Amino acid sequence: MPEMTHQRLVRLADTLRRTIRTGQVVTAGPEYEAGRRIWNGAVSARPGVIVRCASPAEARDAVLAAREAGVPLSVRGGGHDWAGRALSDRGLTIDLSGLRRVTVDPLAGVAEVEGGATAADVVAAAQPFGLTAATGSAGSVGMAGLTLGGGYGPLSGRFGLALDNLLSADVVLADGTLVTVDEEREPDLFWALRGGGGNFGVVTSMRVRLHPVESVLSGMVMYQWDQAASVLAGLSDFLAGSPDELTVQFGVLPGPKDDDPVVFLAPTWSGHDAGAGRRALAGLDALGTPLASQLGPTTMPEMLAGIDAQFPFGRHVEIRPRSVSSLTVGVRDVLTLAGSTLTSPYSAVSVHSLHGAAARVPVTRTAFGNRDPHLMIEIIALWEPDDDRASEHRAWASNLTSALEPEALPGGYPNLLGRDEVAQVAHAYGPNTERLLAVKRRYDPDNVFRAISLPVRS
Repeated sequence: MPEMTHQRLVRLADTLRRTIRTGQVVTAGPEYEAGRRIWNGAVSARPGVIVRCASPAEARDAVLAAREAGVPLSVRGGGHDWAGRALSDRGLTIDLSGLRRVTVDPLAGVAEVEGGATAADVVAAAQPFGLTAATGSAGSVGMAGLTLGGGYGPLSGRFGLALDNLLSADVVLADGTLVTVDEEREPDLFWALRGGGGNFGVVTSMRVRLHPVESVLSGMVMYQWDQAASVLAGLSDFLAGSPDELTVQFGVLPGPKDDDPVVFLAPTWSGHDAGAGRRALAGLDALGTPLASQLGPTTMPEMLAGIDAQFPFGRHVEIRPRSVSSLTVGVRDVLTLAGSTLTSPYSAVSVHSLHGAAARVPVTRTAFGNRDPHLMIEIIALWEPDDDRASEHRAWASNLTSALEPEALPGGYPNLLGRDEVAQVAHAYGPNTERLLAVKRRYDPDNVFRAISLPVRS
């Protein structure tokens, strides 16, 4: 670290220790390492200072101090962004992971969620009231980061994306102002937060809509690799007729034995008619001869915990997303290529569906740029830290991304796009691009907050 930057960070830490009384200001030691631990173990960034906040006021103090010192700033919530943007290398990181309280108002059907709460925290708090939230498919993901950038998930068909369920947010702006935003207060900023990510301020808490879903029908069906082509072809027709209540996540996983990959189908039925749900899920069993089929009633907390167990913190990760209009022959060919060329026993391809309620929101209603029904393909290269074939695993993901190019829609899912994916980022917000950048210029003209990638300003 250059001497001038080091001295600046030392002075910054000293300044913050005089103002941060309940939280912690750390530059080394166990608390520092806990603050910089994120999901992707391959991220080596080392912030000069980490402020482990205990209140919104401390987040404000950290923002103002970082600006005064002229050092880069980042915000860590759940720490699940694979690209590591939660950590500001040689800068200041605001760590909200200690702010995880979730308060449920069962009569209003609303949860008050602090900025460091995870999806698992939210569904666990709602479950005793027979309620749940629209989340992603993993519980360890930060609820704020997921919601601000999009939020495909198992309930999207019925209740929309996570961002569609955001009612209001408390935000620390770049000038230190604390504001509450919703449809009536700072409506342009509220519009931008729903899809534009954490690029406008520190979201210290938010209110999200809850839904009366006590349990769901879910699980997994796996098919042997020699059935991949026929199962995916049948699934294409199946998805076209899926009702809102049924969202199917699917893709390719390493097999449980003999190193053969498998096609997996992970449906979630959230409707009130359990009989209709069982009939719908039976159609997935009928696509071939399942290697394994475990479908039945479960709760959202149980379902998210199962995904977390498959993708623990600490492994090395490279994710490449692509969006396609449907499960065409070309897309199916790339999925079979993915399984045939797997380089790691942990890598996977997971396909998420935007349909139903999520597709009926007008595209200009929020900053999220694609409301046409589509599939978001998440190519996940995953390996252990001591695996010396990292370049092979990354190449596997890159090659699949290139193979999908002829089928891909312009743009992609901002929550998963890396900074190097300039072409996709340029189109990620579709017709909302100019308005989004105008809101950025208004609320953060100095680009203090750099979260998920935004298009380059014209």
